[in-house]
Amino acid sequence: MKLKLSRVVQGGSRLGVLKGLGKSGQHSLDVPGCLLYSRCGTVPHLTQDTLHTLSNLPSVTQVTLSTIAEHQEVLEAFKDGFKKFAGLHDTVLYCSLHDPATPCPTGHTTNKTVSVWGSGGRIELTVVKFMALQRAMQPDWYQSMADGETWQNSTSRKRVRKSVDRTLAHLDECLLMHHKTKELEGVEVFGVVEGGDILEERVRSAKETAKRPVAGFCLDGLQTGSMDQALRTQLITAVTKELPEHKPRLLQGVGRPDEVLACMEAGVDLFESFFPFQVTERGCALCFSFDINPNPESAVLEQNEETDTTGETQENGDASLCDQTQMTSFEINLKDKRYQDDFRPLVAGCGCYCCRNHKRAYLHHLLVTNELLAGVLLMIHNTAHYHGFFGALREALATDKVDLLKRRILSERRGQTGTKE
Repeated sequence: MKLKLSRVVQGGSRLGVLKGLGKSGQHSLDVPGCLLYSRCGTVPHLTQDTLHTLSNLPSVTQVTLSTIAEHQEVLEAFKDGFKKFAGLHDTVLYCSLHDPATPCPTGHTTNKTVSVWGSGGRIELTVVKFMALQRAMQPDWYQSMADGETWQNSTSRKRVRKSVDRTLAHLDECLLMHHKTKELEGVEVFGVVEGGDILEERVRSAKETAKRPVAGFCLDGLQTGSMDQALRTQLITAVTKELPEHKPRLLQGVGRPDEVLACMEAGVDLFESFFPFQVTERGCALCFSFDINPNPESAVLEQNEETDTTGETQENGDASLCDQTQMTSFEINLKDKRYQDDFRPLVAGCGCYCCRNHKRAYLHHLLVTNELLAGVLLMIHNTAHYHGFFGALREALATDKVDLLKRRILSERRGQTGTKE
């Protein structure tokens, strides 16, 4: 795994390609970019055939131990790894500890264990059990075991310090066992940077983790709801100064477009793509604009569209720092009665299957009648729209149009909150 940077913009944003991914080294991933969110290797609501009707999907699929841990015995009996077991072809497999779309109960971490939560309840992991799961899964890269229970505002300095110490100790044990495990030859390890909202502990964690032989870094405990964006940006900026430039930085738990933009400018390379799934589960569709090259005619039409959409999001809901389940200003709630006679596509000009073939009124009907097809169509659109946003991010960095993209994205937010105030 090697990060080749082509540009560093405004002192923080990084444009490049992450090369040599996978055990064969034949895959690559553009940065800034995002991973493909999955549960047990499957994108929620979508079959593999449906998924691959979408273009420009990331080459890296994320799976989580919280959904895999309870199937350890099956994977150990299978012996050929999770990728082959799940029928995942031509993709790089990344294994994280927790599902970013599902909040985890706190208070279940000890000096020697962390807990994940599957469908059957809590599963306690020691480093030995954690590494046994990695051996059974045989991913292409994985994050080391970490104590990430310090994201709440009320966490004490002593608890944060203990979290950093535990995470470093877990990393050392994981690396020791990793190098002794034949099944994990060619597999990369990402170290986890903890530290809560305390700057000194964040910097200490980053410095110490950077001393270890890891391929990259996971920035944990900065997820939506844990702190405001100004503090998050300050912490990420301080952390990335301590990390080597040639290794990627993956931010966990942040997916909202305005937050992605701010974190990218602070030096983050990779994000998780759980946000489209959360939007789909709310019965909503992503509708924010990220076009930085509009022609004059379409710009006028889009401005009229945005006027309508802004009013829709204002009435439907607001983004909350405290609750990732609440609707944001980047989506429309298709359960609302106003859409029962709305015969426009979800987003004008969107090339996804849903927007080319169906109207808002039909999606409204599917949602109010609890049809399973609603989730399928919304997930198709939301996934395509979100990954299109990351394509626009990279184009903006390459063409010096980041400020224009920021204005377009942030106007969605201001259009809602300004009216409410």
